[in-house]
Amino acid sequence: MKQTLRLHQGFGRAGRGTDMTQGNITRHILSFALPLLIGNLFQQLYNMVDTWVVGNYVSNEAFSAVGTVGPITNMLIGFFTGLASGAGVVISQYYGAGRTQEVRKTVHTSITMTLILSVVFTGLGIFMVPYVLDMINMPSEVIPEATTYLSIYFAGISGLMIYNMGAGILRAVGDSKRPFYFLVICAILNTVLDLVFVLTFRMGVAGVAWATILSQFVSAILVVLTLYRSDECIQVRLRELKLHMQILKKIILVGIPAALQMALTAFSNIFVQSYINHFGADCMSGWTAYNKVDALLLMPMQSISLAATTFVGQNLGKKQVDRAKKGVSAAMLASVVITLVLMVPVVIFAPGIVAFFNDKGEVIEFGSLFLRWLSPFYVLCCVNQVYACALRGAGNSKAAMIIMLSSFVAFRQVYLFIMSRVCNEIIPIAMSYPAGWLVCSALCAIYYHHVRLDKTRLVEDAPTE
Repeated sequence: MKQTLRLHQGFGRAGRGTDMTQGNITRHILSFALPLLIGNLFQQLYNMVDTWVVGNYVSNEAFSAVGTVGPITNMLIGFFTGLASGAGVVISQYYGAGRTQEVRKTVHTSITMTLILSVVFTGLGIFMVPYVLDMINMPSEVIPEATTYLSIYFAGISGLMIYNMGAGILRAVGDSKRPFYFLVICAILNTVLDLVFVLTFRMGVAGVAWATILSQFVSAILVVLTLYRSDECIQVRLRELKLHMQILKKIILVGIPAALQMALTAFSNIFVQSYINHFGADCMSGWTAYNKVDALLLMPMQSISLAATTFVGQNLGKKQVDRAKKGVSAAMLASVVITLVLMVPVVIFAPGIVAFFNDKGEVIEFGSLFLRWLSPFYVLCCVNQVYACALRGAGNSKAAMIIMLSSFVAFRQVYLFIMSRVCNEIIPIAMSYPAGWLVCSALCAIYYHHVRLDKTRLVEDAPTE
């Protein structure tokens, strides 16, 4: 026990990691989530700038192209994000248990895995572009713009992957501030490059894509330098980069279920997008505007849920099960309250919000319909996000995967198949999202309250001598 305490004290002296196994629970959750939330807001800001620039200065086709390819990019990014979450869970549990050497091995295994997958995903992403665009019934007038954007985006996907893994490592030890700073820099740079490439050099949708990947590479460089210069147990050294197979197995144990869940959910959203595309370019543009607001509404609950993942991981690493559960309850309350507060102005000012992105009358009509029908159901997302992230923090990502795939893929596709044949109107089609949220939230709540949170704890006890 003395060695464990010494290691935790060493973490506190060495850098900016946070030991969440002691102190005020709500303060830990919120202080971790706030920089993450603000950072995600800045990340969403540059995504919104992308669509705003093309919507106002390029063309309606470019707006539809940039705004509707999210499910395509999210297939690969979602898969990698799931793997990164597995690495974060292993690191947080080792960190909570005071196992510094295992933290170092996990960090270097994670970075090595990222470098290998960056090469694979670059080639795979570029290869699949024409096939996926055909799969989602992309209108012919939008295909050239979408192809240009996706080809450039996937060519530079490694920057995003390296940043995501590096930021995940920092967050696993309780440091959500530096990833936030890097996202701020990335957002500002992306905004400037958007305006320069599109307004000055008239590069159109290609300029938006180049602005995105260049700014992501800058954030990747910053996070790598931070890890390299760290004096903590998360310090990265080139000579130590290798795959530690026992560590990799633990990352895969948690990461692959999460990766499959995120990738397959994104893949199912491609089919949702294909249903939306049947209603024409104006509907696509309205759906694009809704998706930008959707991302903003999801951010607080997602940030708090990620805080719960780290909180649960660290506390289970130290065998503090009751404290881990109290953290989940605190995260749930905070996410519900914040989501309710944000939902009201979105419903009231929906037309003005849509007009910010695209002021075409038909687009405003479609976008307002989506916002006003779907926004009241976001409280359901709080339930499934917090419980699923808590289960991942405990190392039990398999259950979260099964529940979310059952709800967001299987159930939603059955719903869409039936609804498209019963009435084939846009609002019943769009309501496939709240229907999936409801099923997922119910299943997550039932499972969470009937399972031992610590039964999939991944780490060994710290030495006692």
